[in-house]
Amino acid sequence: MARNSQSENYTIAPRSIRLSNDHLKALSTLTLLLVDLLMLLVAFLMSYEAREILPFFPRPESQPLLMNYLPTMILHSATIIVMFYFSQLYHLKRASSRIDQLRSLVGVVTLGTLLASGTQEFLLQNTALETSYPRSLLFYVWSFSLMLVVVGREWHRRFWTFMRRRGVVRDSLLIVGDGEIALKITDLVRNSPELGYDIVGVVTAEEKQGDMLGFPYIGVYSDIPSLIDDRQVEQVIVALSDYRRGELVELISLCQRGKVDIKVYPDMFSYMAGDLNVDDLGGTPLLTVRDIALRGWKLSLKRALDLSGATIGLMLLSPFMLITAGLIRLESRGSVFYWQMRMGLDGRPFPMIKFRSMRANAESSGQTWTVENDARVTRLGQHMRRSNWDEIPQLINVLLGQMSLVGPRPERPMYVQQFRRQIPDYMMRHREKSGMTGWAQINGLRGDTSITQRTEADRFYVENWSLWLDIVIIIRTIWQSITRSNPNAY
Repeated sequence: MARNSQSENYTIAPRSIRLSNDHLKALSTLTLLLVDLLMLLVAFLMSYEAREILPFFPRPESQPLLMNYLPTMILHSATIIVMFYFSQLYHLKRASSRIDQLRSLVGVVTLGTLLASGTQEFLLQNTALETSYPRSLLFYVWSFSLMLVVVGREWHRRFWTFMRRRGVVRDSLLIVGDGEIALKITDLVRNSPELGYDIVGVVTAEEKQGDMLGFPYIGVYSDIPSLIDDRQVEQVIVALSDYRRGELVELISLCQRGKVDIKVYPDMFSYMAGDLNVDDLGGTPLLTVRDIALRGWKLSLKRALDLSGATIGLMLLSPFMLITAGLIRLESRGSVFYWQMRMGLDGRPFPMIKFRSMRANAESSGQTWTVENDARVTRLGQHMRRSNWDEIPQLINVLLGQMSLVGPRPERPMYVQQFRRQIPDYMMRHREKSGMTGWAQINGLRGDTSITQRTEADRFYVENWSLWLDIVIIIRTIWQSITRSNPNAY
């Protein structure tokens, strides 16, 4: 019996291989682990060679063969990888500060290096694998491990950020709420493709038609479970600025479907509370929800940072300041410096000094707000403003105690009087010294931007001050100045 010719020619088409979003996330974590491992192994090899090349320590008379250090290298790498895991350094955050990550890496790599050294003495001593682990090699291993891990993680970060911008490893996001907070979060997600979110829609308390910033209203609170299932939602942000406790519990219950991650914008009480402290009043416990951070020994610590920073800054930068003064005089007539009354601590006025970046008669027709492409700014002034160089003479104000390196940016008295009538708690920012830079400035809230948002940023700084926060702000300011990436600097 003859066979069907179609069956004789039948072939099975190969299935195309497509990685799911979960697989890509796992791949992202796996590649980070492999990058860390590679960097640690390379760091150990470089450290071995550094003992012979670098002059920081006496060269060894007879260094053991590299193969003798193989158990130590494996132990060192494995110890740090395990510590990275338990320190949640493989829990990838979408928007994490490089400086905060660096602080974590310094601590974990330091502790891991010391722990590996001690473990080697315990495990390998009096065995065939025992090899001396001199302090010079230990120092090089720590130094190169930290340096290469930081570099490797930055490469990894940039690669996966690039991939998210191209539409890979993105999560579907549902926004709950339609108020000011929801608008702000939606706008941030829309303008930050590197975060890796695709907004599927907005859910509100009552049924609405239309859209919010281009994203449609797709239902009410009771529709959340079905929306999560039907649209394969992976992330939910509850963006309500004012809600009852019972309402929030109900919303979270509705969102708990499968592997959905739920994020909640903190209510006003949580925002004000920050780090809660418990005080005692005659045996009655009270929660302290507002405790100004800068007082007592903290003021002395901050003043010490200001004095040391201003002194070192003026010593190192004085030659460049002299060159700048000469260039200003060559470009236009007038004073090199520009003095302007600003309001600082407790609303007291003081003369703030800057390099002159405008024409000498720029304010002959009255004081006005500086805007982008302001015709009054000189060519040299444009470059100075983009890099914050016109602010450098304020190190003198810091040295005299009129300003701090970090703090709320001082405003002119005329604007202060105007803003204090328009914005609640505006004068709160004058409870601390004004700063050359601040939390608002590094987040782009400068120039012709929202005064309300600036005040919120200043409030956050005043109520959450720490020495580390000041250091983070200074480092980010220096980086933005060097790379000329200051948002709204004009």
